[in-house]
Amino acid sequence: MDLRKMSWDTPIFSILEDMLDFAEEQPERERGGNKNNNPSRAYVRDAKAMAATPADVVEYPNRYVFVVDMPGIKASEIKVQVENENVLVVSGERKKREQQDEGVRYLSMERRVGKFLRKFSIPDNANKDTISALCTDGVLTVTVQKLPPPEPKKAKTIEVRQPDR
Repeated sequence: MDLRKMSWDTPIFSILEDMLDFAEEQPERERGGNKNNNPSRAYVRDAKAMAATPADVVEYPNRYVFVVDMPGIKASEIKVQVENENVLVVSGERKKREQQDEGVRYLSMERRVGKFLRKFSIPDNANKDTISALCTDGVLTVTVQKLPPPEPKKAKTIEVRQPDR
């Protein structure tokens, strides 16, 4: 494929434009749709953030623990929410530091800057009212207690009678 013969209207450029945020912000795209049926910018940003946010999920006999790496984000900047009754959403954003001294510039910037996001399905036996979160040294630990198992129902005994004669 000779890229020199391609015009800017070629679908490949439209997809790249959507994925790499070259175009101006357009409200229609942020709502999830665009003229070419390409993924919206918000969807692509969230997908990138989810792929770049490592996490572990551990099940204990009485609780579930979600461990998410969120380096460089203060606890006050992390949001932990439950959506749709069974989706745990952990998000935050690490912003680029502004240069404070004149004449100072970055020679290398390798640490990730941008949005952190993870979504987890919460099991049915999780107690959503007892969720707690603790952030220590850039590692967020979200603990969800399990509900106690339901009491087994007692068998109902039915008296067997004989017909009256």
